[in-house]
Amino acid sequence: MSDPRLDELAESARNRGLKLVRSRVRTAGKRRFGKVGLTDATGTAVFGMDSRGPTASPEDVEHYLRNLGAKDWGASLDVAVLPRKRGKPKRSAANDSDPDAGPRKAPAPPPPATPPPPPPPAPPPKPKPPKIREAKPSDAARLTELIGTLEHDIDEKTVGKNLARLKKAGELPLVATLDKQVVGLCGVHKMVAIHRPTPVGRIQILVVAAKAQRGGIGRMLVEAAEKWCRDAGCELVEVTSNDRLTAAHAFYRHMGYERSSIRFFKKL
Repeated sequence: MSDPRLDELAESARNRGLKLVRSRVRTAGKRRFGKVGLTDATGTAVFGMDSRGPTASPEDVEHYLRNLGAKDWGASLDVAVLPRKRGKPKRSAANDSDPDAGPRKAPAPPPPATPPPPPPPAPPPKPKPPKIREAKPSDAARLTELIGTLEHDIDEKTVGKNLARLKKAGELPLVATLDKQVVGLCGVHKMVAIHRPTPVGRIQILVVAAKAQRGGIGRMLVEAAEKWCRDAGCELVEVTSNDRLTAAHAFYRHMGYERSSIRFFKKL
């Protein structure tokens, strides 16, 4: 059953040399249902058409035909057009379309503004590598804490006095620092033995704070101590370690040290 309104639009289109194209969709609610468009005699799209068919509403086509009629004939379908004033012709409205020029597409709406993504989190600062230096008098309190972890009974005052004596002897212990905090200690000593052709170097104590262990600091201290002994003319380095410190024994073996003797001591 034909729609009288669409029939009138079709007749109006024919009067202008155009053809009304109706959507083939017959189910209400579906896309393109009730849509119409215009083509010329060759089937070229003029208004309200895309590659899949009609896209315009009957009202849009009616408005287009009225404007087209007013432009070409001086009158619309049902509204009289005022006589044109002489002078320079006015530019046609942006919505007017020239059938010879093809359909004019409406400008695409701007995309919705989206907030920029948040910047990626800054990478964590790289930890500073540990440093090795000679002990200073101001290290006495921290060195007392480290020595205490090996169950040696000594106070800060005595540690400070020992640092002063070792400085005079040229045998200040080596310390490792992280972010300017002392986290490791290694005592060094050069000994002249009657049965050795050259001085013997000794690592007297080696301790690393628990929070700084397994970071290569122990290795750095031992290597620094070996260099100290080498620079002092030593060709052999000895190290003593308590029998109960089995993890330390494994570490020294890993560093290339061999077990060659048993140590005895006697308190006086």
